Amino acid sequence: MSDTLRPETADQLLDTVKWAVSEKTPMEVVAGGSKRDFGRPMQTAATLDMSAMSGIDTYEPEELFVTARAGTPMQELNAALDEKGQQFSFEPPDLGPLLGAESNQGTIGGIAATNLAGPRRIKEGAARDHVLGFNAVSGRGEVFKSGGTVVKNVTGFDLSKLMAGSFGTLAVMSHVTLKTLPQPEKIRTLLVCWRIDGVYDHGAMKVMSKALGSSHDVSGAAHLPAAAAAASSVDYVNASGGGVTALRLEGPGPSVEHRLEALKSEIKDFGRIEELHTVNSRTFWEEVRDVRPFVGRDDLEYVWRISVPPADGSRIALFILESLKGEVFYDWGGGQIWLGLKPVVNAGAEVIRAAIANSGGHATLVKAPADIRGEVPVMQPLSDAEALIAGKIKEGFDPEGVLNPGRMYSGI
Repeated sequence: MSDTLRPETADQLLDTVKWAVSEKTPMEVVAGGSKRDFGRPMQTAATLDMSAMSGIDTYEPEELFVTARAGTPMQELNAALDEKGQQFSFEPPDLGPLLGAESNQGTIGGIAATNLAGPRRIKEGAARDHVLGFNAVSGRGEVFKSGGTVVKNVTGFDLSKLMAGSFGTLAVMSHVTLKTLPQPEKIRTLLVCWRIDGVYDHGAMKVMSKALGSSHDVSGAAHLPAAAAAASSVDYVNASGGGVTALRLEGPGPSVEHRLEALKSEIKDFGRIEELHTVNSRTFWEEVRDVRPFVGRDDLEYVWRISVPPADGSRIALFILESLKGEVFYDWGGGQIWLGLKPVVNAGAEVIRAAIANSGGHATLVKAPADIRGEVPVMQPLSDAEALIAGKIKEGFDPEGVLNPGRMYSGI
């Protein structure tokens, strides 16, 4: 067989994995390649290219689900849903430009495998919460499936939760079924614009906490300090002259207008308030979703995604930036910190993980050169007990280690 294996059918995929198992040949699993540099670098003898397994098999707008082959581009899926006024409500991000690839190259299999989600995660959950089912081939060369086409589908252990976020290390999904939902009729974003002098991240945490704790059904809460706000393509944001805290409201028009006025009244004392309508709102939240403030920034060599309790977000970011040179912005009400760092030893891993040690959070090195990703733990290090469990799961699904070996953790 050649170094690049490109199955076009489920049967060919099964034969390919069976060959790899029999020959004990480790393979890198790819499709669009947009997240190829997300994770540890691997030593593999072949590439399993899933891009030919592409296309929408079933889309039932009335039943709120779509089933597609794993190599189907998200751009194709989003276009099909848009025609029917629907969307993936977990807002799958496009990290290709951040990682040095082209935009719109991500696939449904890649999104499911990495469990990525955008700003609406605080309300709708992660990708794993929207995977209704899948078909796959395990690293044993065995076909299996889980779930179906409805939310309440009890078929035993929920393997969808296990596959989502496994980075292709346990099995290769051939088909994925995702839940779809109607697009909101109207979107409005309130901007709290902070003064240019001083650091207002702590105040932003208070605004987001107040908004998310209200009865106004906020579906997005992010804070861009001055540098990140200036990088936005949205006029009200980049012209604010300082940091911007954004709060999103969605739904039927009258409901949005009522909630908007009520929320505006509750936060008016924090700072100057501006408002984005639907088009600018979509653009702004896409930029937050895709980490656009750090795209094309050659001076920010490393990008970390840090998940912490929202109330601790600004405190942890300040602790890190007192020792390391870089920039941050916040999503998920302060619970997700995007941190871009200038060149530093070991990508600043020791400082970052010390900062979150007492918060119960975790830090993932999303962008870094391959040599750094080979030396620094990319994923949050596991405890001994967690490593033992992860190893047992890997052994159960892929005993010969033929699928993305070592992409998440060294030695597992």
